[in-house]
Amino acid sequence: MRWHIRLVATGAVAAVALTSACSGGKVRGAASPQASSGKTVDSTFVYVPNLDVVTDWDPASSYSNEIIAMENIYESLTRYNPQTKQTEPRLATAWTKSSDGKQWTFTLRGGVTFHTGKPVDAAAAKESIERTMKTGAGAAYIWGAVDKIEAKDPTTLVFTLKYPVPLDLIASAGYAAYIYDASVDFKAGTTDGGSGPYTIESWRKGQETELTLKAYDKYWGGWAGPHYTKIAYRVTPELTTAWQLLQRGEVSFVERLNPQLFAQAASTPSVQASQSPSFQNLLVLFNTGTVDVKVRKAIQKAIDYDGLVAALKGAGVPASGLVPEGLLGYTPELRPRQDLAGAESLLKEAGYGPDGKKLTLSLTYAQGDSDQEVLVTLLTSALDKLNVKLEAKPLQWTTQWDQGKGKSDKRQDIFIMYWYPDYADAFSWFVNVFRSADPVSFNLSYLKDAAIDKEIDGLPELSATDTTKAQDAYGTLQREIIDDQAAVAVPYVQNYQRALSSKVQGYVDNPAYPNVVFVYDLKPAA
Repeated sequence: MRWHIRLVATGAVAAVALTSACSGGKVRGAASPQASSGKTVDSTFVYVPNLDVVTDWDPASSYSNEIIAMENIYESLTRYNPQTKQTEPRLATAWTKSSDGKQWTFTLRGGVTFHTGKPVDAAAAKESIERTMKTGAGAAYIWGAVDKIEAKDPTTLVFTLKYPVPLDLIASAGYAAYIYDASVDFKAGTTDGGSGPYTIESWRKGQETELTLKAYDKYWGGWAGPHYTKIAYRVTPELTTAWQLLQRGEVSFVERLNPQLFAQAASTPSVQASQSPSFQNLLVLFNTGTVDVKVRKAIQKAIDYDGLVAALKGAGVPASGLVPEGLLGYTPELRPRQDLAGAESLLKEAGYGPDGKKLTLSLTYAQGDSDQEVLVTLLTSALDKLNVKLEAKPLQWTTQWDQGKGKSDKRQDIFIMYWYPDYADAFSWFVNVFRSADPVSFNLSYLKDAAIDKEIDGLPELSATDTTKAQDAYGTLQREIIDDQAAVAVPYVQNYQRALSSKVQGYVDNPAYPNVVFVYDLKPAA
């Protein structure tokens, strides 16, 4: 999902990103930076994911669950604001572009330092981005339009592009846009070349409290006023346990609850519930190399889309194609509907169905993800009536992903995973999941179509120069991939259902950074 590794499935209800899906000890209070008032603020924000946090410490290649920590350790030039649907300043305070869209100039914030003490100036930012481009891992593709980068002076960074792209939006990406001290040896493990508000205090892989961050006392934003000065990531696979910890006041934030627990959270005085739309959807990918196209189309029609959304009880909304609402490319007329008669007819044409040969298909999905389990249960039941046996196997993400990338005769017929964009643009779905790939990474439908590849490659420039044509191009591509090729079905888009301590103030979900809590922006109640 990149998780990239990209998305990893969340333990009991949802994958946190598809991408690799992705990677204790007791948290101790420690002295915190002094606020301007002279009072010492000491407050720990305890975040509960249900999967391991870190799989890759290198900000150039990181492409998995660690986004929840990385976005607090590192900063990018800009950040996407879902309310305004625009980028806003972070390490860059302003930016301009040329009339042809091929030169962008960013003005950097002065006086900023990395956690190593080195200045975050234009030369360092240039070195950081160039290293990410050279590494070529994870989401490094986002910089593909860049021809050269120049540090004109300590606060002026100039990009010359091969073709126009929305570089301010790209620079806000949740992966590969981090500005970091490129002189750091990230292979050493927890070495921290960060530019953000928090630095690494401890990492204990495999322990319940896996990762602890502490305030970087020289952070440019300062620490005056109430802030959380520590963050602890406490891995708790069981949702019921996470819920109990939240009720007892031992944790601050639970990434995801199932519908039953979320309903309890909404009526619990010591807890606040937060539900918001996301850019994260579920993909049912069909093996285009082994499964007949008529069978693939039949399975699309067999999915009980409305029944599934109803069963999710607010945790999902109907999808309309690959692109979630709120992004360029969203095409509302692509909403799918169950059609069992149509599915039976297509199976009959392929020689299967109630009066034909019995068909057996293999399917893999995220172990412990109750939302995906509902989909599998409904689909198994529907296909059974059509004389199709679904051999569904729940797997840990890494096991599932390894199988999907493995030898062709060992691959599954149907691969279920989540996806969300690397920045607030639909391009990520197409270039990562449906563009021809050798070796296979996230193209787990194994689609190979040169014409589709060419259309995908043209999306970034089109999005930057003509949004009307880009909208049409996204619609055409979705019809080709979903309707013509039948490479995927998209059952629903997730609604994020969070639970927080009532003491946490200022929380706002940002769908461009799935499952990330920007802890510096929060205030602990007195």
